[in-house]
Amino acid sequence: MKRYPTRSWFVPFDYAQGKQAGMTLLEAVVYVGLFTVVIVAVTTSVQFFYRSNAYTVAQAAAVTSAERGIDKMTRVLREVAYASDGAYPIVSFGPNDLTFYADVDEDPFAEKVHYYIAGDLLSQGVIDASGDPPVYTGAEVVSIVSDHVLNTVQGVSVFTYYDKNGAQITDYTRIAEVRFVTVSVVVDIDQTRTPPAVTLRSAAALRNLK
Repeated sequence: MKRYPTRSWFVPFDYAQGKQAGMTLLEAVVYVGLFTVVIVAVTTSVQFFYRSNAYTVAQAAAVTSAERGIDKMTRVLREVAYASDGAYPIVSFGPNDLTFYADVDEDPFAEKVHYYIAGDLLSQGVIDASGDPPVYTGAEVVSIVSDHVLNTVQGVSVFTYYDKNGAQITDYTRIAEVRFVTVSVVVDIDQTRTPPAVTLRSAAALRNLK
């Protein structure tokens, strides 16, 4: 009986040479195409992961920085006091702007402190008292309390004021009635991406005012 060589269903067999044949051109093209698709998919996924992770880290850093700034700001607010020249503790107040006197550097004099929104920055300006009798002159020394602040974009007031009975004050001429201040700061480094904006809140009783 004449016997014929057998071959595997999965490996091509070359009858003429009596050995297994190599990959065909079509098979090579398909293999390279599939390999390329897999590599592109993996690379895209890794890039997306790192971009998303970098944004999340940056947002968390901005929120943490804002928390520290607001905590320091409310501590200063609690120390509102009469100026070294005898002026009333609060100079002016508004939704996103507050000027008052307080000792921010633990020296014998109270400083003139100004908190305000400028663009997406919540800033602190300070003027030291100088001379005898002391006066408040010169430019403010400005530092940043928080960046990436969206209060003006979202229509959220940084400061809200209350009298001794807990009633909110919206008439900003009633300076002598302010006894309590709440602070709200909206922080977001990119409004078009998640996670969404974070609103940080704190409060301070003006304990030196009776």
